[in-house]
Amino acid sequence: MTNLADNLVRTAQKLPDGAAIKLDDFTLTWQQFDDATQRVVTFLRDHGIEPGDRVALSLANVPAFPVIAYGVWRSGAVLVPMNPLFMAREVEYYLEDAGVKLVFGMGGESAKGAANKNVEYVEVGADQLQGVLGALEPTPDVVDRADDDTAVILYTSGTTGRPKGAELTHRSLDINQEVAARTLMAITSDDVIMGCLPLFHVFGLTCGLNTSVATGATLTLIPRFDPNKALDVVGRDKVTIFQGVPTMYQAMLAAAANRDDYDMSSLRTCASGGSAMPVEVLKKFEQRFEATILEGYGLSETSPVASFNHPNAERKPGSIGTPIEGVEMIVADSDGKPVAQGEVGEIAIRGHLLMKGYWNRPDATAEAIRDGWFFSGDLAHQDEDGYFFIVDRAKDMIIRGGYNVYPREVEEALYENEEIAEVAVVGVPDEHYGEEIAAFVVRTPGSSLSEDDVKEFAKARVAAYKYPRTVTFIDALPKGATGKILKRELRS
Repeated sequence: MTNLADNLVRTAQKLPDGAAIKLDDFTLTWQQFDDATQRVVTFLRDHGIEPGDRVALSLANVPAFPVIAYGVWRSGAVLVPMNPLFMAREVEYYLEDAGVKLVFGMGGESAKGAANKNVEYVEVGADQLQGVLGALEPTPDVVDRADDDTAVILYTSGTTGRPKGAELTHRSLDINQEVAARTLMAITSDDVIMGCLPLFHVFGLTCGLNTSVATGATLTLIPRFDPNKALDVVGRDKVTIFQGVPTMYQAMLAAAANRDDYDMSSLRTCASGGSAMPVEVLKKFEQRFEATILEGYGLSETSPVASFNHPNAERKPGSIGTPIEGVEMIVADSDGKPVAQGEVGEIAIRGHLLMKGYWNRPDATAEAIRDGWFFSGDLAHQDEDGYFFIVDRAKDMIIRGGYNVYPREVEEALYENEEIAEVAVVGVPDEHYGEEIAAFVVRTPGSSLSEDDVKEFAKARVAAYKYPRTVTFIDALPKGATGKILKRELRS
């Protein structure tokens, strides 16, 4: 039996007065963190939440996020993290699909408007959590969970259908954070981790929050990434471990070039994921800041870390490294069999890190996990030393600045416009964000729809990072013999 919240209880007993969570001048000790989660349990029980019920969280990186997340786990409920930038249309889908009973949000955003009679909305802005919990008596017990009980439902999707909820278990998340902390980043209670990755994303949740809770390291938060703020926080809080996506490293390099009042001397180890790190960016960052960047690979379905450039082994820039402890990875052909060394195939993964399945999607689960192997949809090859190199994405998912953007979601929103006959959304290379979002639109006859009209229509329906930055009007979308849209031709 295991519950992720047990890690918090142990750390609070060991380091009661240690700094757990920081946000500028605010500090939450481990004892205060543990106490606040006990009051969250009381609050949830008072509001009819039982073990297994789904509770959504629509918050930025503020102290309320870790407190509520661990309170939800402590109560035995299931966490459904949501991006606070989501529009009401997106929030409504998440709440309905997951059967959410209660949602915590910061007020003034779409989660409040999307809540209905079946979903209670609780406002806990950056400074309001004490007002919600302060008068409640703590409930100190931690509800027992089986290893395969769901802890988190994280929504993800490929190129077809609506987002699917990947069910990550207490065991898969706990083992993944433990291996990452011990073998990849050597995290201890003396470390300070930069929390600028969104905690609603699996990278920030596992490698930032969960590793800090289990090891007693301090997590210092930045609600929204800003490169100058990141430089300031590293120096102010003596950050030793930085975790980010390539665009963050690129932005910090650019910011540092315009100032000399920063101190990065405390920085020891950096972890990069989300998309491929340009080799030149890696080299320049390491030279300027004298810190090692370790590149890895993972997905929402793998809790997330599957492979890494391990610190005590050779690093190969451009490679996603080798599988982590307890995990197997192969490059497979269309039949699921390993290809010859050097040949391109699909990455397949198995081990303790795998999701339980997609929430209420048995067919999608069976398609993704075959004979115990999760087929990632990512194409790669393996060199003679066993290192993996991503070649392309078999799925059409776009990664813009570390955020996953699913073309089908944007396309469905645009199809609500009666002046759009057909639309296809693809990712195109971008120096700053890695990939940018491009829409190819076929207008209905007689339409005078403009590029700005399409952008504004999308902005009102999807989060700000998802709307297309370029719109190209064409007479017809390229299609194959079966009628399938040939997106590779649009990209070129």
